[in-house]
Order: sequence, then C-alpha cells, then structure tokens
Amino acid sequence: MKILIVDDQRLMREGLAALISLEPGMEVVGTAVDGRDAYAKALEWRPDVVLMDIRMPGMDGVDGTQLILKHLPETKILILTTFDDAELIVRALEKGVHGYLLKDMPSEAIVSAIQTVYNGGTVLQSDITALLLKELKTRPDWTMDKPKLLSINEPAALEGLTAREKEILTLLGQGFNNKEMADNLFITEGTVKNHVSSLIAKLGLRDRTQAALFSVRYQAYIQ
Repeated sequence: MKILIVDDQRLMREGLAALISLEPGMEVVGTAVDGRDAYAKALEWRPDVVLMDIRMPGMDGVDGTQLILKHLPETKILILTTFDDAELIVRALEKGVHGYLLKDMPSEAIVSAIQTVYNGGTVLQSDITALLLKELKTRPDWTMDKPKLLSINEPAALEGLTAREKEILTLLGQGFNNKEMADNLFITEGTVKNHVSSLIAKLGLRDRTQAALFSVRYQAYIQ
C-alpha cells in the first residue's frame, strides 16, 4: 500500500511518515507541503492513500483533494483536521474524500483508518460529524446552499429506499466497508455493492462518502 503524507508542518510530516513506515504492508512513497505539491507528487507516485492536512498555506487540503480526485479518481484521501475546521471538513467531504481524522487521534487509530479506506470503507465518526453539522447549522453565514451539500428533498427521498437499502445506508454512516456490511447482514459483498449503488442513485448522491454523510445528518428519518 503506497501512502503520500501532506502537511505544511515538517514535524508532523516526518512523524507520520516514521510511524506509518513501521507498519507491515505500508510504504510512505513521499511527503508534500500543500495541496498543489500533493497533486504534483500524486501524479508522479500514484499513491493508494493520501493523508492530507486540511488547512495549509498556499493550496489547502480541500482544493488539493479536488485536483487529485479529478485526475486520479481511484486514490483514497483521508483528511487530517481539528474541530476548528468544521466548514472545511464538510467541504472536503463534498469533494469526495473518504473520511477524516482528528490530529490528536492515537497512532493505532490512524493506521486503522488508512487500512479502512484502502479496503473501500469510509472513516466518519458519526458522533463527531453530527456535532460538526450541528455547529455549522447555527452559523448565520453558512447555509446548506453554501456550499450546496445536497440537491434533493432529503427526508422525502428516503421513501424510495427499500428496508435493506436503509439498513445499508445506516451502516455507511457508521463507516462500515462492504465486507463488514456483508458480514453484519449475512449477505454477499456483491449484494452489498449493488445495494450501495442503488441507494446512491436513488438519493441523487455522487458517491458512498456523500451517502455516509447523508446517513449521519438524516439518521432520524432513516429508521
């Protein structure tokens, strides 16, 4: 598994690189100092996973993510952030990142998160994401149209989902990957994949990360 680490702070870059390099099956192919540098190096090294700081001078992690995913759509991106970056986190999730990590998380949680997104899962701590969305909704200068999170009548759209699709949508919001959902529901991974594709299409969403964010925000309507 090839990993690119992006952070404007040298100590953070080198610390993460040293930590991750100790893990079997993980190779840090390089580091970058901002979003534009990350994009250039991602094109060169083709990493499987990018660990991207969200707030950096020059090009931030949100714009860097957009560039990388536009040209390397198979790349998995994990955002590094703090609670102070609530609006940036939601913007990054909209761009298609596969989850976020708070910078003060223990090392084993960071390694586990990298493995999760590499294997097709998302890293969203539902309680934290819910708090972020709650905070954003209290800000008079932020609306769901700036940036536009979804373009649908959210609770009403759920009426078109089957009971199984609602179960899977709930598990997406908890960060489960396809295998974990299959094991949890006693169905095959192929069946899970079909349900995920179906519910994403029915809800008018772009990808499973948007579906996971939708699940967290509208969990009360899904049951």
